[in-house]
Amino acid sequence: MSDLSQLRIQTLRGRVSAAEWQARIDCAACYRLVALFGMNDLVYNHVSARVPGEEGHFLVNPYGYAYEEISASSLVKIDLDGKVVLDSGTGYGVNHAGFVIHSAVHRARPDVACAIHTHSPAGMAVSALKCGLLPLTQNAMFFGELGYHDYEGPAVDLDEQQRLVRDLGGRAAMILRNHGLLTVGGTVCEAFVVMHWLERACQAQLMAMACHTELNHPDPKTVALTHERYKPGQRRNITELEWPALLRMLERSDPSFRE
Repeated sequence: MSDLSQLRIQTLRGRVSAAEWQARIDCAACYRLVALFGMNDLVYNHVSARVPGEEGHFLVNPYGYAYEEISASSLVKIDLDGKVVLDSGTGYGVNHAGFVIHSAVHRARPDVACAIHTHSPAGMAVSALKCGLLPLTQNAMFFGELGYHDYEGPAVDLDEQQRLVRDLGGRAAMILRNHGLLTVGGTVCEAFVVMHWLERACQAQLMAMACHTELNHPDPKTVALTHERYKPGQRRNITELEWPALLRMLERSDPSFRE
C-alpha cells in the first residue's frame, strides 16, 4: 500500500466543490488503474480531467509522482495556458509536454472530460508499424477510423497543438506515430476503457504477427458492422458497469487514491 504520509500533500477535501472532488477521485483512480494494467512509464505520461463548472481548468499529475502515488488531493489544477490554479503543496510542477498535449485537446474538444496518453510497449510498437492498427480482433474493430499523428519529436512546441487536434478530429483515439497512444472520453471511465481496449488490440496484433504465419483478415463489411454496433446509442453507455467494478477493485487493494 502506498505510504502517502511521506509525501507533502495538503488535503483538498472541503476546499473544492463536490463536483471537482469527485473528478479528482476519478482522475486519481484512473492513474492507479493505468499503473495496475501496466500502461505507465515511470513518472511520465498523463491523465487529465476537466474540472466541472470551471471553464478552461483541468487536473493533471504533479511531475515526479509515480502513478501508484497519485491521490485526489495531489493532482494539480492548471488552466489552458499552463498556469497553476491550485496545488496542494506537493512541491512538484507539471510536465510541459503533458500541458502541450492535454491543453490542446481540452481547448479544442469541449466534449472531452478526460484524456489519457501512454507509452506502453505494445502501443509504441504498433505506433512504429507502417500498417498501424489492423482490424484483426473485435477490440480493434471498435475504433473504426483511428486517428494518426506523425512524430515531430517530444511534444513541447505549442505549434504542434494545431496538428494534434486536427489529426484527432472528433475521434475517441489516436496513435501518435513512433510515440504512443492517446484516448479521450466524455467521462474518465470512458477514456480509460477505450485506452484499455486499444492497448489490448495492440497487444493481440503484435502477438499474432509474432507467430509468423498468415493473418486472418475479417471481411471489411463485418469490420464496418462491428464498428457500427459499438457506436453510442447501439449499446449501453460505457461507465454503467465498468467504473464501479474498477473502483471496487482499487478499494480492495489500496483506497488511498481517494485521499
